[in-house]
Amino acid sequence: MFSLPTAVSLLFLALAEAARASPCLAFDANFNLHVFGLDGKDWNAGTQDQWTSGSATDITTSGRPPFDGSNTTCYLAQFYNAIYVMNGDKSQPSAVHIYDAGAKSWSTQSVTTGGFDPSNFVTILDHDTNVFYALSKGELYFLDMGALTTANSSALTWNDVGKPSFSTDNYQPVMAIAQNHVHFLDVPNVPAGSAQIFVIHFSYFQPEAQSYSGDTFPATHGQATSFFQESGVQQEFAFIPDDGSATYVINVETNSSTALAGPTIKDSSATYFAGISSLVQLASDGTVSYLPYKQGDAQTNKAASWNKVTAIAAVAPPSNSSSNSVSGSGKAGASSTGSSGGAKPSGSAGSDQSNGGAVGRQVKAGAVGAALLAVLGFALL
Repeated sequence: MFSLPTAVSLLFLALAEAARASPCLAFDANFNLHVFGLDGKDWNAGTQDQWTSGSATDITTSGRPPFDGSNTTCYLAQFYNAIYVMNGDKSQPSAVHIYDAGAKSWSTQSVTTGGFDPSNFVTILDHDTNVFYALSKGELYFLDMGALTTANSSALTWNDVGKPSFSTDNYQPVMAIAQNHVHFLDVPNVPAGSAQIFVIHFSYFQPEAQSYSGDTFPATHGQATSFFQESGVQQEFAFIPDDGSATYVINVETNSSTALAGPTIKDSSATYFAGISSLVQLASDGTVSYLPYKQGDAQTNKAASWNKVTAIAAVAPPSNSSSNSVSGSGKAGASSTGSSGGAKPSGSAGSDQSNGGAVGRQVKAGAVGAALLAVLGFALL
């Protein structure tokens, strides 16, 4: 029988673990779907043809971050088959954790921040240069990851690019990468269906906003992530408004936008990651879903619907929170930040959204707490 101290210790340890989890999604270069930090473990669900049967593989190993940051985000360096994790460890908020998907090993890269604020930023990882570009407190910064698949012994540095050409007052950034251009959506005083653009190779902000024909995406906050190619730079990115009303795919080759089905789970605190043939959602209750996508086939994409990744649910069941309602407004005061495109807000500036993202985890923590309280009651008998 459990002793009273043992039961109490289990209760508090379980509550702390459940409440602090901050999982994230990423593909590797072979487009196996990874979910890190879900129910305290890391999972590989395989390629898309494996998602609706069987069970994901537990790939949890030593050296991994605890995934307890305020807003953990993951990024694929496709050329190097490496996954970079930001805000994966609240005790090292500026560090970049590197998962070498080929070697299945972790290392931690130290980073010097300078004026960059690791608690308040949004970032993308450029495909060709393997450089992060981030907007932090109204200033653009870059972090060059080189060809890293394992951490260096010396620190990397966030470098200041300068202020954007547009106003960032009260702007909570929405960022995506395509054709080596950073696209900023929901910019103040920019109309719906348009984006401001930073040209990476020339370190240059286009003077005028770029408009897109077709279905007009709203001027509102949301999440953005870029579709990969087998090789070469991304040409399209997805934008999902916080209300989940639709999924907009913006093609920067044709400067057009197409509205597809919005996610089944309407969750402003969900995170997204796109591959070549799918867009994946990780909801705040732990549900993983995907929208099949066939690049260049508008008719097929218009008819597509969201499905659950049951291989993940089989090993890490979602919590019992209400998964069909929007949690949090997603609209916070200033800026901050996953995936191959933009990322989600972190830090106090994004506190509304960060709290929304914790809803599912708090429910799960409550369920764990209730179960352990029952054990505690039994121990007292």
